[in-house]
Parts: sequence; C-alpha cells; structure tokens
Amino acid sequence: MLNGKNVLLGVTGSISAYKSALITRELVKAGANVKIVMTPASHSFITALTLSTLSKNPVHTEFIKNEQGEWVNHVELALWADLMLIAPCSASTLSKLASGKSDNLLVTTYLSARCKVFVAPAMDHDMWLHDSTKQNITLLQKRDNYIIEPESGELASGLVGEGRLAEPEKIVSEVKAYFENANKFFGKSILITAGPTYEKIDPVRFIGNFSSGKMGFALAEAFAEMGAKVILVAGPVTLKSKNNNIERIDIISADEMYQVCHQHFSKVDVAVLSAAVADYKPKHYADKKIKKEGLDVPKIELEKNKDILKSLGEIKVNQFLVGFALETDNEKENALKKLQSKNLDMIVLNSMNDVGAGFKSDNNKVYMFTKTGKNIATKLASKKEIATQIIAQIFNEIYV
Repeated sequence: MLNGKNVLLGVTGSISAYKSALITRELVKAGANVKIVMTPASHSFITALTLSTLSKNPVHTEFIKNEQGEWVNHVELALWADLMLIAPCSASTLSKLASGKSDNLLVTTYLSARCKVFVAPAMDHDMWLHDSTKQNITLLQKRDNYIIEPESGELASGLVGEGRLAEPEKIVSEVKAYFENANKFFGKSILITAGPTYEKIDPVRFIGNFSSGKMGFALAEAFAEMGAKVILVAGPVTLKSKNNNIERIDIISADEMYQVCHQHFSKVDVAVLSAAVADYKPKHYADKKIKKEGLDVPKIELEKNKDILKSLGEIKVNQFLVGFALETDNEKENALKKLQSKNLDMIVLNSMNDVGAGFKSDNNKVYMFTKTGKNIATKLASKKEIATQIIAQIFNEIYV
C-alpha cells in the first residue's frame, strides 16, 4: 500500500525521537519515499545523519539550508507529500499545531499541507492528561487531523501510564491502513442520516432527543475520505461537514427526513441510517404559542411517525442497508429483531449501559450484527475510529 507514496515525517523534541529511525526504516522498507523535517529541539535526541541515511534524503530543520542562502521551500515540501506524519509529537509542538504558531520549519510546513496529517503524541503521563493537551487534541481532530493515540507503559520519568509513543510498527500499520482504505468506496454513493428530529408542538416547542449527530457525521467524513460521494441528511445539529465529497441536506422533522431519504435511496449503493428519529409527533400543530392559562395543563395527542428504516427495507433492491438501535434492556434481542423485521443487512447497537458512549459523547462503543450472522463488538474508542470499524465491516460484507 505504501509503494511509491510520499510520506513527510516530522520529528520533534521528545525522548521518543529515537523511534523515528525505526519508523523511517519501516516506511522505506514498505516502499514509501520519505522526507524528514526536524525541529531544532529534536537534534538533542537523534542526529540528522541517522535519519538522512535511513531515508536516503536530506533532512531539513532550518529555513536556509546552506551558506549560499538557499531556501528550504516549506510549501513545496508540503505539496510533495501524500501524507504527513508527525512522530513523535511533543506537547510543545502539539500546542503550536493547534494555535498555528509557525516559529519553525516543521509547523510552517504543517500549515501548508493539503494532504492527510497523522499526529502521534509522546509525553509524560500528567502532560498527556492535562486539560491544555486534551483541548489541543480535540481541536486538531476537529480540523481533520488523525491522532495515533499514545500507549500506556513505563515512561522516561519513571512513571507508568499513558503518554508513551505508539510502537513504530503500529504507527506504520496505521499509515498503511489509510492508503489501503483511501479508495475503497471510490465511485460509490452513500446515504447517511444523522442527528435528531424535532417534531413541532407550536412555533417555540418541540418533541426531540439528545442526539448530537457526531456518529453520523463521523461516518460521513470517513466514507468521503474513502472516495465515496455522500448524501448526508442532517437533523438540527451544530456540527459542520468538511469534505467536498459530502452533499449535506438539513432537515427538521421526521417527515422531512423520510421525503429526502426516499428521494435519494434508489441512487445509492449503501444507506446508513444513524439518526435518532422521533417515533411520535403531535397530531395537531398549534400555529401560535400555546399559552399557560391558570392551572390547566394542555393535552398533546401524539401519532406515529413513518418508519423511515422499515420503509427503505421494503423497497431496497441492491442497496446495502444499515440501521442503528439504541437500547436500555434486552439489547441484543431487540437489535436482532429489528435486523429481521426491517429487512436490514446490518444493524449497529448502542447500549445506554455502556459508560462513556452514546449521546453527545466524543466516544462510542458498538455491537454490529449482520444478516450473514456475524457478531462484532468494538472497544470504547473515538467516534471517528468507530466509524472506520463500521465501514470496514460494511466493506467486508459487500466485497469480501
């Protein structure tokens, strides 16, 4: 997967910088063309000669590369790269990436990059857990950088905990996986629903739920990165879609989502309905705000919304249809019942009993059940990582 790919490796001032030699060797062995940019502080931990020898390319640190005043073109370096990998990334460099403080060649090159950027942090345990670090990580993820989480183990300080740079083999395998997945769904059309629906009671009140839409948006971004054209039907959320391969259609109610899904379903290859659609809506809509009069409590009569997922299952031809289920009890039984009754190819179960997962959280833990009888459980991970695992299973069901 790396044969002929251009990988720009950034090395920062961390005790883990010695592992950059191993990372370079593994990338070159896999067929990648590797160029390296070092921060001035990184030279205290590993020599440019070592990395230059392993990469078979000059290593850059300063903006001026010789006594003749020849300029190192950071824009040219950034545009050369198919992927930029910063490993190790110290807490200091992490802060500069987040703030845009371009006081060295590495950060300046990062700011010029148009390719995917992988960041592999390495620092002491307490530094990794500090709020400043967490905020910087969150900000970089929102800007579509991919974070290779540090591992837990013995650290240079003598402490044991999270913060140790991921092993070179793991880092390189993540890079390989990116290129392997890059065009998995090229030319395919994907329909995704995300977020809640709001069912209006009057002009200022509604029936809704706590869905943030984060899981659906993570799926949309991941599919788009793999070359797919994505139609994202989004309920009322504050999230923004980033990839140009995503066509976003905003809706409010379940009826609107039903109409848009049926409008596009016949044209797509895969549909993933992750939205938390309200099951009921007010039977009568008050076109003026309902006033509180005395002690009387208004009665709101409800009626069922159309079942979007079931209706698509009834008309699907060759589409691969995926539903989501959020359960509080008898989770597996209810999910499997939904898989069968709605003619789905796969269902993704979220359990309200899993701590740290679900509504509003940046993390999730899911259980996937397929029509072919497979049962796959994930560990608690970022919704971006969970999206990748869900899509990998969809790919396996369709093409493997």
